[in-house]
Amino acid sequence: MDFDVYLEHVREQAAALRAAAVKAGPGADMPTAPGWTVRHLVRHIARVHDWVRRSLDTDPAEERPGRAQPPEDWDGTLAFWDETLDGMLHELRKRGPASPAWTFSSDKTVGFWARRQAHETAIHRLDAEHAAHGDAVDHLVFDPELAADGIDEALTLMIARNPVEVSGTVLIHAADAGRAWLVTLTAGKTPNIGRATEIDTDASLVGTADAVYRAIWGRPSHAVVSGDSALVAALRTP
Repeated sequence: MDFDVYLEHVREQAAALRAAAVKAGPGADMPTAPGWTVRHLVRHIARVHDWVRRSLDTDPAEERPGRAQPPEDWDGTLAFWDETLDGMLHELRKRGPASPAWTFSSDKTVGFWARRQAHETAIHRLDAEHAAHGDAVDHLVFDPELAADGIDEALTLMIARNPVEVSGTVLIHAADAGRAWLVTLTAGKTPNIGRATEIDTDASLVGTADAVYRAIWGRPSHAVVSGDSALVAALRTP
């Protein structure tokens, strides 16, 4: 996906997240994150966006930058987030995708953060929608291109770096996006993510890109799990 498209997704998803959070109210429970309230969610996303802005000013070879603490009160938290979101987007756009930046990945460019924040914000928008509407979030269907890109990011960035305790193969198929991945799991090692070249696997996770996107990030989903469900459960994101 194009750098500018990522930035537009960040702004769009952030606006929808904010609207859902305000509708739910700061004290509403988070069904998708037990123990959290909407206040926790908004403080989290505000801190992340502030951290990204700091990361853009940090040399790639330096240590991980620190994170600020938003104000405790609800209105102060929202205002802090509004400011950090605008600042982050301004700096991302001004610097462009190829500029160097500190990241937690081997990709030490601003472009990494544009992609990461598009999906960070989209998934937490989904969390806010669940807080506001319960299970009934059928009004939200993620764009297939965004969702498929988010599946790929989850697999190659988040899941691929954590060793697993099971062995087997998993087919991930986002049908309406025309994309599929083959995940090979070996106990004690990190997963291997590659192109799907076969459908005869030990397990599968199949559905629309929207459904698989939600499932791969551990959110309620209509995606279909077949075969050894323990293998799919091993594909964990933060």
